[in-house]
Amino acid sequence: MATEMAMLHDVARCSACRACMVACKQWHDLPADMSTPFKGQYQSHADLTPTTWNLIKMNERTDSMGKFHWDFIKFQCMHCQKPACLLGCPQHAISQKESGAVVINEDLCVGCGYCRANCPFNVPRIDPERNKSTKCDLCFDRIEHGMVPSCAKTCTAEAIAFGTKVDMQKLAEQRLAEVRTNHPNAQLYGVRPNGVGGTHMMYVLPEPPEVYGLPVNPKTPDSIDLWRDYIRPLGKIAGVGAAAGLAGLFVLNRLLGKKGA
Repeated sequence: MATEMAMLHDVARCSACRACMVACKQWHDLPADMSTPFKGQYQSHADLTPTTWNLIKMNERTDSMGKFHWDFIKFQCMHCQKPACLLGCPQHAISQKESGAVVINEDLCVGCGYCRANCPFNVPRIDPERNKSTKCDLCFDRIEHGMVPSCAKTCTAEAIAFGTKVDMQKLAEQRLAEVRTNHPNAQLYGVRPNGVGGTHMMYVLPEPPEVYGLPVNPKTPDSIDLWRDYIRPLGKIAGVGAAAGLAGLFVLNRLLGKKGA
């Protein structure tokens, strides 16, 4: 049995150099985004794009004491243990590798966008020219050849660690104890099971997750289980196919109060 792997971003060590972003672009041969207007901040892109799968977010804030803070975080697909994108994909275009990496098969993807609509982290992006969904694939091809993901390999501040999930969980606990000496509100994110089963992208956060734009309680939508266990099988039995099933899921989400991204 293959070993589950995980990536750990120690945010307290991050210098926001963006070397990880460049490495991601180079390994996946992703073109530069031609329109990244300056909006008064040093963050290079406003958000993830179809050709930017890894983004250093840079948040400027002032605390209650009037002290300025500049918060950095590496943001990309979280590679959930229970991925909503995979469970809700009507084309079976998304799979999870034994390492834990969640990967999109572009040959099967039709760009319906339901992976993004269901993702509690709002990660996948749809390429409008190719009608394909894109996101970080955790460099699964490198992992399968005994290499570490390109972003972890190139990190200049040793803020990104990669290894077995067990080892990363232990390292996260160790680093949390160290970080709390200067940041009493520090906490782990994605290390322990949560509403998405835990993630293979983990963080040591000096501040609460909402400071970095992360959901406090990420959860795979309840409608996904109904889609997988009832709507999709009924669609197959009735011979109406994925499109009708997808429409049924859309209606179901509306009834449950789920808002698509």
